[in-house]
Amino acid sequence: MSLSSALLEQAVDQLATLPGIGRRTAMRLALDLLRREQHEVVRFSDAIRRMRDEVRFCEVCCNISDEAKCAICRDPNRDEALICVVEDIRDVIAIENTRQFKGRFHVLGGVISPMDGIGPDDLNTRQLMDRVMPGGTREVILALGTTLEGDTTGFYLNRKLAEQGVTVTMLARGLSVGGELSTTDELTLGRSIADRKPYEQSVKR
Repeated sequence: MSLSSALLEQAVDQLATLPGIGRRTAMRLALDLLRREQHEVVRFSDAIRRMRDEVRFCEVCCNISDEAKCAICRDPNRDEALICVVEDIRDVIAIENTRQFKGRFHVLGGVISPMDGIGPDDLNTRQLMDRVMPGGTREVILALGTTLEGDTTGFYLNRKLAEQGVTVTMLARGLSVGGELSTTDELTLGRSIADRKPYEQSVKR
């Protein structure tokens, strides 16, 4: 795609680096921005810049946050003795949208994948163990995808958490095998949370 403006072409190139955005879509977005008022574009770009510069990870659960602790960890109405372990931030959003979970989260930042060279030490597993070691944790829910990597991660965490005497459960298998939580509909995901089973009982089936 050869454009008459090098600046427009640079903008299209950058927009096309976003996931799911091809060059045709990038072109439409760039032209839309070009037609907008300058203050709108400044507000748009400033929001992206501030997000990149100022969003951080919660020091407790590793969720994204504008402050040292995220809004969920700061909420006194959440059950801090109930921790839901998820792969990434998209899963937090998906579970929150069900309005079925009143505990707190822990974001691993991925799953164990030996093929990709990702082991337990590459994830936020140590932070999770530090949270449950002092006691006071009643239950840990392993809300991981039903993939081989998700099952491997669940097996590892269940073994480590069992050493701490913590009750470990997992989502009911209403989720499709190989599926991701972030793409599961809210009704199915909500029922899976409500109908969760003890981890050992679930994996023996």
